[in-house]
Amino acid sequence: MTTAKNQSTLQTDVYFLLSSAFILMILQTVLRLILLARNHELATQIPMTDLCASFLIGMRFDLIITVYAVTPLVLGMLFRQGFKFRKLYLVWLTFVASLLIFLAVMELDFYHEFHTRLNSLVFEYLKEEPGTVLSMVWYGFPVIKYLMLVVVLVTIIYYALKKNSDHIAHGQRQISYSTRLCVFFLLLIVSIVAARGTLRQGPPLRWGDAFHSEYLFSNHLALNGVYTLSKAIIGSRKVDNKWLKQMPLDEANSIVKTMLLTSKDKLLSSDTSPTYRQYDAGEGLQSEPLNVVFILMESFSGEYVGALGHDYSITPEFDKLSQRGLLFERFFSNGTHTHQGMFASVSCFPNLPHYEYLMQQPEGTRKFSGSIQITADRGYQSLYVYNGDFAWDNQKGFFGTQGMQRFIGRHDYVNPIFSDPTWGVSDQDMFNRAEIELKELPKDKPFFAFLQTLSNHTPYALPIPLPVRPVTGFGSLDEHLTAMRYSDWALGQFFKKVEQSSYYKNTIFVIVGDHGFGTNRQLTDIDLLRFHVPLLIIGPGIIEKYGRRNTMVGSQVDIAPIIAGLLGGKSVHSCWGRDLLNIDDKGFAIIKPSGSDPTTAIISGEEILVRDAYDKEKLYSYQLGKLPEVTLSSSDDKNVMSHRLSAYIQSATKSLLDASTHRPDFLTKKDISNKYDKPQK
Repeated sequence: MTTAKNQSTLQTDVYFLLSSAFILMILQTVLRLILLARNHELATQIPMTDLCASFLIGMRFDLIITVYAVTPLVLGMLFRQGFKFRKLYLVWLTFVASLLIFLAVMELDFYHEFHTRLNSLVFEYLKEEPGTVLSMVWYGFPVIKYLMLVVVLVTIIYYALKKNSDHIAHGQRQISYSTRLCVFFLLLIVSIVAARGTLRQGPPLRWGDAFHSEYLFSNHLALNGVYTLSKAIIGSRKVDNKWLKQMPLDEANSIVKTMLLTSKDKLLSSDTSPTYRQYDAGEGLQSEPLNVVFILMESFSGEYVGALGHDYSITPEFDKLSQRGLLFERFFSNGTHTHQGMFASVSCFPNLPHYEYLMQQPEGTRKFSGSIQITADRGYQSLYVYNGDFAWDNQKGFFGTQGMQRFIGRHDYVNPIFSDPTWGVSDQDMFNRAEIELKELPKDKPFFAFLQTLSNHTPYALPIPLPVRPVTGFGSLDEHLTAMRYSDWALGQFFKKVEQSSYYKNTIFVIVGDHGFGTNRQLTDIDLLRFHVPLLIIGPGIIEKYGRRNTMVGSQVDIAPIIAGLLGGKSVHSCWGRDLLNIDDKGFAIIKPSGSDPTTAIISGEEILVRDAYDKEKLYSYQLGKLPEVTLSSSDDKNVMSHRLSAYIQSATKSLLDASTHRPDFLTKKDISNKYDKPQK
């Protein structure tokens, strides 16, 4: 005889299913509250009505996840004996709840760092060297505290689900199987409707439906991290690329030519690439070959640089250096990850949707036009000095393919001043070694040196005692800004040494941030300030020729053409940027966040057009500097900017897939004549 406690009737089964779904909905709301608490600094200016709307919209995304979680229970309604083995369902629900909790806790600092919900960036880190990733997590985040939080929440949810499982009505009358089937089909229909997240006709609930507010964090709060991560997984398997269908390819290429080609450019083969051209820069800075030292500064956000209008005293050394050269005030990174910063800055190719990690993707295994190739054509020797391991992001493999000759990484330092277990040696050590390497390079030919800093990165491991005063007053950003101040100090020490060298007066120094980072102000739906970085160029006669300030809009893909212009003579390349020092328009930049975040934007002059995953567009007027702000704009430029954004991404994507992003192999030395060539005897 079956006891009441073990009975499984239709009524108790329906109760168990619905109450379990309710518990999962409550859990996800609590997890959203925890995310809000962790990033409360972003919510200080958001109206309470917007935050409430975030939770209401968020419940619709949570409902989608919940439906999938209880699908086994819905299918279990088909069995004549119902949920007889209720413990199995309890194990399943506890597993799902534990997974939701683990991902949500992981997302607390993921969002704080990247200002985006879980996306493909998670998988990119998993692909990297596991020891470095685990070390970064262990030393950079409060792992023990978060594990304790996971244990506490899992324990609470387990007992809630168990108590719900044990709460079975007594003495319920068994109902015919045909009635059970009717209830099953009813629940199935309800589940299908609920899984859409909306009652409207047409597409189901989508990523763009979360964007209800002018405040980006409020929009992101409405999303569900498991939902966005799942979309990233599904999107990675799609072969259909909507960017290839924006317009006829000939039209897209024609628009790109008007965007990139100047009066000094000669298109060499429109059949090969819309950007494959010869650039005749004329005299350049001087008649003799100039060395190039390219310094990529980790997380060097323009929003904390004094020379760009901020009085936080975070970058006193850079501010002094800005008086010696040309500073670009409206310069932007093409992405929000070091990977994109390296790629765009050196290889002058943009960050494209679906191809955000080209150094690790098959499409990125080819040679690209860029500063390495432009200087190699002139007989330059090349050097790459870095704090960390070149295995990260496949740096040695990629840059070796591009022609980089010598590499100095974390394992090449002897008795460094400071070395952390995660990334490698300090910026101080990197710059010290770079100064020695540059001094010892053969003097029979010029050099191109690429120096990359790393200390201003989680977990912000810095020498003790610190040579700079710790930053205070910025809340959770104090540690990050202290690391930025230290990197700035190390940069200043480097220049104090190299300015005494024999090659200093014959060298162009290019200093740029690889990307910015999240601040407490999120301007526009693409978080504009995360892209704002300084570009400073120091070289002989550059102030006399170009002044100290440039307000042209540009991005990292413009750096290689700028270098070509400063060197003078003729260069052949396929860069997706321009020499900003030799154009007469207001400039432009195409930007996209790292990971599978589908947002793209084009910046032109004082306006930025932001496009979401479903092609909804907003045009803003923006202002940088001490009081950055944006306002919605109704300018007539919207359609033109939209068309240029579509054409640029479509043309660049097609060029990437057709392997026409680099210079054709048939090019010979005579095609690259420049002012340094010696006449043949």
